[in-house]
Amino acid sequence: MLYSATDSETLIEKVAPPLITLPETFNAAAYFVDRNVLEGRGSKIAIESGDEQISYQQLLDRTNRTGNALRQLGVRREERVVLLLPDSPDFLSCFFGIIKIGAVAVPTNTFLRPDEYAYLFNDTRARVLLVHETLLPLVQLIPGNRLRYMRKIVVVGESKPGHLNLSDLMAAATPELEPAPTNKDDVAFWLYSSGSTGAPKGCIHLHHDMVVCTELYAKGILQMTEQDRCYSVARLFFAYGLGNAGYFPLGCGATTILSPARPTPAGIFADIERYQPTLFFSVPSNYAALLTHKSESGVEFDLSSVRHAISAGESLPSPLFERFKQRFGIEILDGLGSTETLQMVISNRPGEVRPGSSGKIIPGYEAKIVDLDGSPVAPGEIGSLLIKGDSTCAAYWNQHEKSQDTFEGHWFRTGDKYYQDEDGYFWYVGRADDLFKVNGRWLSPPEVESALIAHPAIREAAVIARDDESKLTKPAAYVVLNPSFHASNELVRELQDWVVQRIGAYKHPRWIEFVSELPKTATGKLQRFKLRELQAQKDSESPPG
Repeated sequence: MLYSATDSETLIEKVAPPLITLPETFNAAAYFVDRNVLEGRGSKIAIESGDEQISYQQLLDRTNRTGNALRQLGVRREERVVLLLPDSPDFLSCFFGIIKIGAVAVPTNTFLRPDEYAYLFNDTRARVLLVHETLLPLVQLIPGNRLRYMRKIVVVGESKPGHLNLSDLMAAATPELEPAPTNKDDVAFWLYSSGSTGAPKGCIHLHHDMVVCTELYAKGILQMTEQDRCYSVARLFFAYGLGNAGYFPLGCGATTILSPARPTPAGIFADIERYQPTLFFSVPSNYAALLTHKSESGVEFDLSSVRHAISAGESLPSPLFERFKQRFGIEILDGLGSTETLQMVISNRPGEVRPGSSGKIIPGYEAKIVDLDGSPVAPGEIGSLLIKGDSTCAAYWNQHEKSQDTFEGHWFRTGDKYYQDEDGYFWYVGRADDLFKVNGRWLSPPEVESALIAHPAIREAAVIARDDESKLTKPAAYVVLNPSFHASNELVRELQDWVVQRIGAYKHPRWIEFVSELPKTATGKLQRFKLRELQAQKDSESPPG
């Protein structure tokens, strides 16, 4: 239902929220871990990882031992503890063990450089780091004098000389642990934004945030139950992955399937056939990669266990949706979420998918699209998207001005440009700094990218603005080819004509460059600003002609 702040032509969508009532004294770890055992699911498998199966009772024991071990190390309430761990049972027991003692868990991207880790460790001011044995060498490359706050490094996995080992600490700890009497509005964890538009920011999330996302999206949209089996290509350190493979299944008494290996199409297909997930979570670039991968035996991969495929991280182009549905018979439910909102706030529903759109507002959240003056726009008009919801982070850590610019009372300014159609579907146009005018008319890079991806030669595409020899702005495209195609001037002209025929002459890319890959964050988001920087450098060396 649409409600208006001014008249019937403006769009501020509100949906009556389901009732989510939590006591003032509330600990998220007790809700997502302890509750499953208390409700009789102790023997049920919570996690499958390789050949290892972890029951809910075992997860509780590991969580409690981890929490007690950290207390013995002197970790205090509200103190940050950094996690540098691959997807594994240890990740979840450490994450919730930290939260259970009232400390603050900070999962960290496992694909960074030593200097980036040094920045994050100092930014959190954490005194304790939990790091997997395979990632310890990266930490050891950081000069000790650069880590201003870190005092103890605990290795997860095989023991390393000179370092504490988590298994040893847990063996000496008791499996009994009462949850700290935290408030539902206390800080539970931080997540760093993926850096798709610049330096990462620490998003401060509270104990109640994960419950809100579980109730509104996992249960409300996906209808997740105890019978579900969740498999996520997005990693647990990423807000999207933390829900998909972490607190969503635990919040529903379901099973999560974890793999520490870096995902590849062959590995993903093998995992799906082996573990038979019912819910498959991925990102657009990975769906594109899966579609280019063929079985060596000639027999199609078996995805029959999957009842829903889900996409987020970036807008899913409709050609990818159509190809995946045609090949596997599965509709992809695209949606919009962010590190700031923790999980989905807008989503397509099963049986109600509108390909190319982000879907409709999820009940319990509110959305509005506004113009430069902050007034709601009419249906079909492009504006800035703002979201209101109780899972939105409290602020950015140590970035007051950025917080002031982004969080306007209860509203979160996403930085995305959208329009909403008459049926309530939201359509992504681009980031605020991605849109540009060509011949006096606005051009949406995702629209051009979607047109390019519809061509059988193109696996991925990214479009940016570039000035021609007359200093007039025109679109420039970077494309990744499918394996059976080769770069040529003839293909450039064919792609340009293809775009002209589908969306109009002024939108066709004046330049098309073939690349082996597009710059992305570790979570699969396109880093369009890096393409702009690269193009600016090239143009300074050789202006466009």
